[in-house]
Amino acid sequence: MLTKVIEQTKIDHFSKWLARAEKFVIVSHVSPDGDAIGSSLGLYHFLISQEKNVNVIVPNAFPDFLRWMPGSKEVLLYDRYKEFADKLIAEADVICCLDFNTLKRIGAMEAAVSASSARKLMVDHHLQPEDCCGITMSYPQISSTSELIFRLICRLGFFSDITKEGAECIYAGMMTDTGGFTYNSNNREIYFIIAELLSKGIDKDDIYRKVYNTYSESRLRLLGHVLSHMKVYADYNAALITLTKKEQEQFAYVKGDSEGFVNIPLSIKKVCFTCFLREDTEMPMIKISLRSVGSFPCNRLAAEFFNGGGHLNASGGEFYGTMEEAEKVFEQALEKYKPLLLGNS
Repeated sequence: MLTKVIEQTKIDHFSKWLARAEKFVIVSHVSPDGDAIGSSLGLYHFLISQEKNVNVIVPNAFPDFLRWMPGSKEVLLYDRYKEFADKLIAEADVICCLDFNTLKRIGAMEAAVSASSARKLMVDHHLQPEDCCGITMSYPQISSTSELIFRLICRLGFFSDITKEGAECIYAGMMTDTGGFTYNSNNREIYFIIAELLSKGIDKDDIYRKVYNTYSESRLRLLGHVLSHMKVYADYNAALITLTKKEQEQFAYVKGDSEGFVNIPLSIKKVCFTCFLREDTEMPMIKISLRSVGSFPCNRLAAEFFNGGGHLNASGGEFYGTMEEAEKVFEQALEKYKPLLLGNS
């Protein structure tokens, strides 16, 4: 049995929307990851089963290793089809905002979503949600937004309507947002949910292979290059890896090729905190990915030094400046957090 994380008043409220609305639009954040696409398509398949008119719109492209998900071909990219997407958003009865806590995280879509007269639902698990939706289901203690979508469907009384395709998407979202269930995944209810998803006929081993074992040769060579330039800060139990635009061009980088890189230095003995700095190919910024083990709060460090946030062991942020400047800021952060880093060994 699952605990009732989502308040009943919110379930009842959305149930009324579900009964009355016909046109649903599902939106998620810039550079959508596995949880963003998994939760969006999981909800998409459920709403289709309820004979609703549903469109999934994301700001820009998502990684190739997520394109196997059932329904992924129906996802509309806002940066390519803005005029059509704006029309769908304006005409929606309900807009479901998934896997983000503030409208600025949907980038260029923000204005259209804000202006729409549609009722708005937020389902998310990040800290400090913005008050921008009529219903906000935000629970940072939950491992993924995909898990929350499963809980929402079940609480609405429609577990039987979860299809195999929807279950595959939900499972993939849960799996990717926990690093293959290696962090933020100690709640036993996660494994009850997995068992229920397996009852829908999903092949979790095949999903793992499709996500983690179908990369290109150039991605593997890129990983070797990145690790060969890794910096280990033994006095801080930390490690840093970087990736410049020039290096991305050298290895024919495509979106998603660096997925999981930040986790690898955690396999070094005593390293409890890692940082990955990657120059963005579309915006003049450096994307920050942070991972930790144990009790080290990389979300606090992300918020303080990189205008970011996230979860205790998995966070991210942004930096506007050069790679060298970003590295210096990272080293300043290490010095400030040194007691916690050494105490976590």
